[in-house]
Amino acid sequence: MRRINDLVADLTGQDESAAEAAAHELAKLGKAGSEAVLGLLGSEHTEHRWWAVRTMAAMANPPTDHLLRALVDPEAEVRAAAALALAAHPDESAAAPLARALEDEDNVVAVLAVSALTKLGGAAVPMLIEAFDSATPRGKIQIMRALAELRDPRSIKLMMTAQETHSAALHYWAQAGLERLGLDMVYMRPD
Repeated sequence: MRRINDLVADLTGQDESAAEAAAHELAKLGKAGSEAVLGLLGSEHTEHRWWAVRTMAAMANPPTDHLLRALVDPEAEVRAAAALALAAHPDESAAAPLARALEDEDNVVAVLAVSALTKLGGAAVPMLIEAFDSATPRGKIQIMRALAELRDPRSIKLMMTAQETHSAALHYWAQAGLERLGLDMVYMRPD
């Protein structure tokens, strides 16, 4: 196996094929590989930070705390890589930061955060329901998307309430969630 310093040099070089190969080799090293790329998370170069996250995502047990640090990176591509890594490696400690990422200005990051939250399953539902009222309109839509994907009965009341809003997107995801739960019937009050 090549020396760690050589692998990090390939990771930060101009050759993407060499960088990808280095990412996989470093990922196989586990903790040693993680420590080798940790310094790259503080780099001024976006590509270096992205490759650090890419390397951690390839690890069997990546350090969630470092991925969460990348989830608030100034650059959307690094945040997206972190959200994708968290989707591949679900960890309940990431639920709240992922919920905040639902309001990301970059739609790709928000959509990947939805994916990561759905991988957490029912553990994410109470936090999503609680976050709904204080979320921005954009965040509410992403929260409803996540709840629709999760298909958890605890979200029924919120979905029914969301159908009464003026937001077409929010209404759509609330309806989709109710349909996925088998609650897409219309009830009419007899006169």
